[in-house]
Amino acid sequence: MSTPIFQVDAFTDQLFAGNPAAVVVLEGQQEFAWMQAVAREMSLSETAFVHPQQGGYHLQWFTPQVEVDLCGHATLATAHILWQTGLVQRGEAIRFFTRSGWLSASQRDDLIEMDFPSAPVIPADITEEIITAVGLRPEFTGISGEKWLFEYADENAIRSLKPDFAALKQRKGRALAVTAASDTPGIDFVSRYFAPWVGIDEDPVTGSAHCFLGRYWGQKLGKNYMTAYQASARGGIVHVRLSGDRTYVGGKAVTVFSGSLA
Repeated sequence: MSTPIFQVDAFTDQLFAGNPAAVVVLEGQQEFAWMQAVAREMSLSETAFVHPQQGGYHLQWFTPQVEVDLCGHATLATAHILWQTGLVQRGEAIRFFTRSGWLSASQRDDLIEMDFPSAPVIPADITEEIITAVGLRPEFTGISGEKWLFEYADENAIRSLKPDFAALKQRKGRALAVTAASDTPGIDFVSRYFAPWVGIDEDPVTGSAHCFLGRYWGQKLGKNYMTAYQASARGGIVHVRLSGDRTYVGGKAVTVFSGSLA
């Protein structure tokens, strides 16, 4: 029996923008090696594998090189497909069991909103080699788990960065988000996200990064609801809502194509 596969552009309502993810709909658990091979074949920043289980759906995410603990845009893409195909009725919330525990997705107005854990940012010194590889000295450096955060003075600094990814890969790391307050009306902050250590030089739009970006900017701006823009070449809008120790990450999605794996 063939296996359904979809490609979805997440955090956008336009084709060929946002962040593309593949969604593979399974009947049950598949072998790790097969899922990693499919992700490598798709060659997207993330491929999601989903199948029903008691209480909801089991969800895993793979880059072309590794399985990851959390991926926002591929979760959004998966929820979009489950509703679009009728596997889940529109208006019904979806519960996902993942490596990060139970997550949920729901329809909120015209957005898909995901319930994620918030993540703190701790001020931290970063090596000069990393700063040199990024290309511009930040005003603030911090860490959130294994991920670094650099804040810059303005939006133009974020857009103009041209990191040396080969130099970054020579240093131990997981991912690096760069961010600044936005100069654009209606946008609170901008960011970009670099992860050459896991095979993604620049991720187009990174929902999971907003678990710490949202908390960071919420504290700085005194806001619980923010609109963010990830300023990659494709670009994407991310809506962030803070509530207690949870970060609700919202966006839109559009299906690019559907097919089947032999």
